[in-house]
Amino acid sequence: MVYRLLFGFLLPLLLRPSLVLGDPPELKVGFYQYTCPYVEVIVRDEMARIISHVPSLAAPLLRMHFHDCFVNGCDGSILLDSIPGLPSEKESEPNLSLRGFGTIDLVKAKLEQACPGVVSCADILALVARDVVLLTHGPYWNVPTGRRDGLRSVKDDALNNLPPPFSDATRNLNHFFIPKGLDAKDQVVLLGGHTLGTSHCSSFSDRLYNFSGTQMPDPALDRRYVPRLKSKCRPGDITALVEMDPGSFRTFDASYYRHVARGRALFTSDGTLMLDPFTRDYVLRQAAVAAAGGYPAEFFTDFVASMVKMGNMQVLTGAQGEVRRRCGAVNPMGM
Repeated sequence: MVYRLLFGFLLPLLLRPSLVLGDPPELKVGFYQYTCPYVEVIVRDEMARIISHVPSLAAPLLRMHFHDCFVNGCDGSILLDSIPGLPSEKESEPNLSLRGFGTIDLVKAKLEQACPGVVSCADILALVARDVVLLTHGPYWNVPTGRRDGLRSVKDDALNNLPPPFSDATRNLNHFFIPKGLDAKDQVVLLGGHTLGTSHCSSFSDRLYNFSGTQMPDPALDRRYVPRLKSKCRPGDITALVEMDPGSFRTFDASYYRHVARGRALFTSDGTLMLDPFTRDYVLRQAAVAAAGGYPAEFFTDFVASMVKMGNMQVLTGAQGEVRRRCGAVNPMGM
């Protein structure tokens, strides 16, 4: 076991797609058609049952896939528990508010019953993300599968690779999106996923009480909205939650862009999309569709494309990594 843990530090360097000779086998739709033909039915049935009882899990489960892919690729490393002396990504500050790990474990258990040792945890995250969007009235898409699970998870990797909500959109684009092969369109589209869920006040309270050390609210925030946010977020409150898309936070749609356009985005990373001509035009276009009650065809199409693109980032395939039998731990030697 000790050998496996030590080897886990070196193996990712050897197995990362960018460092192996030749291109790894590509992901493909229907990867499990012969080895676990009902995988997507099993995942969707389980997710339909869970979301019907706990609809608030949709947003964190979508966010979990994002947080997994942005940290050394879509390899399920976000799911690994810490081991003595090596805190995992779960313990990094950006991930402390993540929920839904138990849901992934339930789905994995169902798949292990049907197809032992076949479906990776990384693929489960991708399928669950698609299904929670669909179950909240968003678009359906075919998910390419065939990812393998990584063997390591390091706390600081998450802190260094996840775009912070308090940073402006341009900095996040240049430091976190572009280096991973994503562009400005992917950024503005993926942030549209904030149509689901809530945020802790601590993620944006500086914009209410002490923006850039001024002891004043962020002037980019709608001044009529600030008192409402302050009534929910008292100074120092780290537990209160605020809907990111008020009135529609459990429905996947384009209405979030209306809040961004009006200066009501909670995060600096989202509000500053209005400062760039390209992302501003995209926000205003989607906001207009939402205001008119129209079907967000462009946003849905773009979101599908960006999710597939993100889901392909730095994946392990073929003989790389492993297929974990339990998502929270690497397999024991010999499995």
